[in-house]
Amino acid sequence: MAQFGYYVLLATLIVATYTAAASVVGHHNKSRRLAVSAQYGGFATFGLLTLASMALIYLFVTNDYSVKYVQHYSDRSMPLFYKATAFWGGQDGSLLFWVWVMSIWGAIAVYQNREKHKDLMPYTIVTLMAVTVFFVALMIFGDANPFETYLAGAPTDGQGLNPLLQNPYMVTHPPSLYLGYIGWTIPFCFAIGALAHGKLDYGWIGAMRRWCLVAWVFLTVGLTLGGLWAYEELGWGGYWAWDPVENAAFMPWLTGTAFIHSIQVQERRQMYKLWNMVLIILTFLLTLLGTMMTRSGVVQSVHAFAQSNIGGWFFAFIILTLVVSVGLLLYRAKELAPEHGLESVLSREFAFLINNWVLLAAAFFVTFATLLPSIWKFFFEEEVNVGPAFFNKWMIPIGLILLFLTGVGPLLSWRKSTVSTVQQQFLWPAVVSALAAVGLYFGYGMENWKPLATFVLCLFVLLTIGQEFFRGTRHRMQTSKENPLDALVTLMTRAKRRYGGYVVHFGVLVMFFGFAGESFKIEEDVNFTPGKQVKIGPYEVRYDDLRFEDDGQKNMITAQVTVFDAGSGKEISKLYPAKWFYRKPEDQPSSEIAKEMSFRDDLYVVLGGYDVEGKTAALQLKVNPLVNFVWLGCAFLMLGFGIAVWPDKKKATRAVRVRRFAPAFAGTASFLLAVLAVVLAFV
Repeated sequence: MAQFGYYVLLATLIVATYTAAASVVGHHNKSRRLAVSAQYGGFATFGLLTLASMALIYLFVTNDYSVKYVQHYSDRSMPLFYKATAFWGGQDGSLLFWVWVMSIWGAIAVYQNREKHKDLMPYTIVTLMAVTVFFVALMIFGDANPFETYLAGAPTDGQGLNPLLQNPYMVTHPPSLYLGYIGWTIPFCFAIGALAHGKLDYGWIGAMRRWCLVAWVFLTVGLTLGGLWAYEELGWGGYWAWDPVENAAFMPWLTGTAFIHSIQVQERRQMYKLWNMVLIILTFLLTLLGTMMTRSGVVQSVHAFAQSNIGGWFFAFIILTLVVSVGLLLYRAKELAPEHGLESVLSREFAFLINNWVLLAAAFFVTFATLLPSIWKFFFEEEVNVGPAFFNKWMIPIGLILLFLTGVGPLLSWRKSTVSTVQQQFLWPAVVSALAAVGLYFGYGMENWKPLATFVLCLFVLLTIGQEFFRGTRHRMQTSKENPLDALVTLMTRAKRRYGGYVVHFGVLVMFFGFAGESFKIEEDVNFTPGKQVKIGPYEVRYDDLRFEDDGQKNMITAQVTVFDAGSGKEISKLYPAKWFYRKPEDQPSSEIAKEMSFRDDLYVVLGGYDVEGKTAALQLKVNPLVNFVWLGCAFLMLGFGIAVWPDKKKATRAVRVRRFAPAFAGTASFLLAVLAVVLAFV
């Protein structure tokens, strides 16, 4: 089976190369047969990579430890569930997963646009196949072959999967992250196709606008599930630490978010054409850079894959992509000139422009700060640490600016807003927010400017968004004589993109509301003996017992604590924080946290040290206020996305229904993933 998988990769390399050549030759010779052949080549590439992926999963579930990758990332005691997901647990398999996911998106994109955008597809297919050839060649000729076998003396058991990855979020987080991360390849391919062909009108934007939304929503879910994984599994009490691998996924999210906003201006006003090309190219380059960072040893992280020699391959491909992209941009510079100029700073176009600059500045800052330790060490041979405090110092103000723009940009008029319109939209939200700021500062003594500014801006955005729903619903009630619920539903169904966007922005403010809770976190480390009781925040925590168990795969040391309400003394729950010691890999304990959850806060309990004979335990107690609003905000983001892309109610041909299937499925699946994340967190 290992040989079969390797030969399938070789076949994929041949088919992808042929597909690229057939697409170019067929386009220039106007050969319909070659053009169709290239389209089928895209489908065949997907089929071959699916075979290779299934072969690797088969090797895992059948315990074939003659394959080095299988032996490194699994063992016989692992549940089947984790054996299958170990497919993407290491570097080689994750690269195969990368290109397989891309082939799935690519096959759907080719099928959707094979007739509608015939002129764009040849160069789009060439770009798609070029990326495919690079990744497949990396596995065949680089140090990343997932089917490499031991020449002699194959082990009889594996080394085991990292305990940190043996978590239910391992099943949802990586696939969602990859679907979003890699999904940006499709818009990039369309952009290069448009530049190469010269068709730079709205056509290429229309062809991949929903692809951008699909990529963005899966990447957002993936980042949120990654935060949940860190919160549940790493045991440090937080969900974002500006880790290099977290940043690698966040960088293209920033530029991709800017692109999604910016293409609205091109769609509506035929402006920002060059901006949009630059943003989508940067987004794709950042996905390549992030993939290189996590797999080449350039950065050190608990999430990073093994160090290898593939960094040079990635660097060369990034440079090649950059040269080709910049060359095409220069070649088409005149055709990318805007058809209209900016008429006023009080306009939606200008707000989106500011939004672009802020997001781009954030992306460059995160990229530079993430790479700074490696750059410094290379040039000066000295270690330098760039920690969360440095990131927060700069990114918190940037985030607050973006939060403010979330409430302002969508409410400004296109071209030019009058002073009276601005007053109508923002006067009373600004006044109420200012009064709230005074009340929080003087009434509640909230002197820390970070949570104060966050709460006030969240209120401001809530009021600006809320008044849009209120005014629209009231107008329908007056003109159509509908009841409030019917008026609201009709309003949202008739302007799905607009009101879906408002729901997305509401999700953003809910997440920021949750972020602000970090400023009120309470932490305490306590050495407990049985019966000892400690008060922390609104809770009383009593330590009851310590027990030892063995399930065959690992040893488990579990503490039992009882949680009481500090005010009433009423028992709330029993919690069981634990340490798990897996037999394989050895000496890699896993902290299994326990928490009491509510929308007000989490009581987060970690078992630090212990004495089995004396039944004593050192517990880390943390109260994390508002943290669950972060997960709830993500659910609203997905809901808004689903509203925005939901198909219209009308009779459509089968072809139209097929074209709409992918984004509608993505919206539904992403929303369900987000809801599942919230449910799992509470469980």
